[in-house]
Amino acid sequence: MKKGKFITFEGPDGSGKTTVSTAVTEKLQNEGYTVRYTREPGGSEIAEEIRGIILDPKNTDMDARTEALLYAAARRQHLVDKVIPCLEEGISVISDRFVDSSLAYQGYARHIGAEDVMSINKFAIEGYMPDKTIYLDVTPEEGLKRISDRAYLDRLDQESLEFHQAVYQGYRQITGTFRNRIIVVNANRPLEEVIHDAYLLVKGIIDG
Repeated sequence: MKKGKFITFEGPDGSGKTTVSTAVTEKLQNEGYTVRYTREPGGSEIAEEIRGIILDPKNTDMDARTEALLYAAARRQHLVDKVIPCLEEGISVISDRFVDSSLAYQGYARHIGAEDVMSINKFAIEGYMPDKTIYLDVTPEEGLKRISDRAYLDRLDQESLEFHQAVYQGYRQITGTFRNRIIVVNANRPLEEVIHDAYLLVKGIIDG
């Protein structure tokens, strides 16, 4: 049986990842594609419990390395519970975030270092990297403006502008390092245009 494709969406907070990735999944499913949507941190029962700890606004004293380890733990459980079984059944998986998020947020913005964060995650993912990644590029200022009216802001949403600027710079480094895997999409445009472009890209990856 042909394995499913593993496609991830990345981007700073407010880039529209969740909206775009869920809309793309729905469009493909309506066309008869066997594809599943999932998210990180979370995506399975135990991983969702870890997500709650990571993103709880009251956990402001969380150590940066603890945060990185918790993300890797949630990622491992999510892979075992959901991603790997789907891929092996020939089902393509669209994931809202994966290892690139840890590189940007913990590696760069938390100043742990991308190499150390990647080392943690290599142990967790055992070689399961995305076939392709769609990176939704939006400035941190625009992203924060978009999320400012949310009813609930998690612990990372509430970080300073300087933190989110560091995340953005981290993503710029990552997209350069993994340019053969990561496709950059301009997300400073009307939502429907971004969804349409992302849909065509993902459809092409699955059909390829």
